[in-house]
Amino acid sequence: MLGKWPIRVKVLIGLGLLLLVVAILAGAGIFTGNAYRNLVRALRDRADEFPPAAELSRQVSQLRLTVSRLQGLRSFDYPTESRPGGSLLTMYRAEFHVGLDEVDSKLADYKAKLEEKLRSGSRMADNRAEWDTVRQIEASLARIHDADRDGQWMFDSQRIGGLAGELDNLQTLAADLPSHLHNKLRGLSAEVRGQYRALIVGSWIAGAAAALILALFVRLFYRWVLSPLGVLIEGSRRVASGRFDYRIRLETDDEMAELARAMNDMTARFRAIRDDLDNQVRERTRQVVRGEQLASVGLLAAGVAHEINNPLASIAMCAESLESRVDEILDPADARHNVVAHYLTMIQSEAFRCKDITEKLLDFSRTGPTQRQPIELGQLVQGVIEMIGHLGKYRDKTIQFAMDGPVVASVNAQEIKQVVLNLLTNALDSLEGDGAVRVRLASREGQAELVFDDDGCGMAPDVLEHVFEPFFTRRRSGQGTGLGLSITYRIVSEHGGEIHAESRGPGQGSTFRVRLPLGAMHKEVHHQHQAA
Repeated sequence: MLGKWPIRVKVLIGLGLLLLVVAILAGAGIFTGNAYRNLVRALRDRADEFPPAAELSRQVSQLRLTVSRLQGLRSFDYPTESRPGGSLLTMYRAEFHVGLDEVDSKLADYKAKLEEKLRSGSRMADNRAEWDTVRQIEASLARIHDADRDGQWMFDSQRIGGLAGELDNLQTLAADLPSHLHNKLRGLSAEVRGQYRALIVGSWIAGAAAALILALFVRLFYRWVLSPLGVLIEGSRRVASGRFDYRIRLETDDEMAELARAMNDMTARFRAIRDDLDNQVRERTRQVVRGEQLASVGLLAAGVAHEINNPLASIAMCAESLESRVDEILDPADARHNVVAHYLTMIQSEAFRCKDITEKLLDFSRTGPTQRQPIELGQLVQGVIEMIGHLGKYRDKTIQFAMDGPVVASVNAQEIKQVVLNLLTNALDSLEGDGAVRVRLASREGQAELVFDDDGCGMAPDVLEHVFEPFFTRRRSGQGTGLGLSITYRIVSEHGGEIHAESRGPGQGSTFRVRLPLGAMHKEVHHQHQAA
């Protein structure tokens, strides 16, 4: 199912997996960093409380010291300022008031810090214990301020002792403020250890998940991209080594598979082109060899024909002269008369047959340029068919002629008639009983095509290979010279055309296909025919 998805979808899936890995790792890092930052911020924020608390405790201690000094002066029991030590009482009283104001100021600073941390929302912003202590400190300070309103307290040892006790309580409360923060820090350390363990576990889980997703991405990338690409490369190497029958097969149905199919089609087409070129080379080679054979045989035939014609003529004339005088030499009633007359007749017949063969040899050897002119091939073929139809031995056989329209070619009419005549007589001679010969004329790919198709005896592959060679014949009558198809091949070749023989086998008929270049007037005649 996944293999049928396009590569762009697979690439997007891979990018999504990579982004997921990055997101997991980045999320884990960001979460850990934020946790560490919040912890540091909380510690920093609460650490800001130490200076005001310490300053408050110091001011309370200073205030206690002032009261302790007053208690020391009161041991001399000077009731009035005019007594010895009165100036010191006044100084200590002023110092007490300044110290008390400092305590109030430091307490206000500490409260401001508590309110600021409460608004920050820190995990250590829960300072209810500090506020309880602050309220107790405020209550103690209120009592001290009430006692201070009566300026005679300095002259009352009991009241000084009570104030000193209140200050001791205030000192204790001020000293309790940092202890609350210490307790929170101790609790925070346990919480931090738990969070640290959780973060470590979470980091391991995130790393493992990222590793699994990355492994999945690598596997998919290998399966979807690298493996098909390797198959394509291996297939290309095999095809490049000459194994054109090899086909690349992929299990996917994406662009890689489409590329594999295109390469397979290209390989098949290249193999077909190669096979076609090989066939053309073999055919051209056969044609060249056949042409050389025909040329050699033509030279030999010309010499033999010229050398044999004169003796044959003498033999025929002598046989004819003896035949005319046999009645004078022998008595017609003599039995030898009939024997001599029969042999003289046979000599003349065979001499004339040899003369026909030498004439064909001369026709076969005749080469060189011939006069050509545009000829409408349909009329030429029809004329040859009508001529053959009057021959007695072909009257019972059927010739079917079909043409697509006028076909004009620049040819030598007599030579092309000889080609048509040879092919038709060969086809008719191969028929048995009521067979038929079908002739088709058409123009294809800039050439005139003549097809002679028969229902005759057909040809075996070894016969097809030598069918156009001189003196090669398989006529059932045994009267053939084997020069008709050779002459036909020479005429077609001299006209710049081609002739091919085909047969599905013995008893399955034969097909001869002749192609000739079209004449310059063919297009004009064809257009006129279409307009008509």
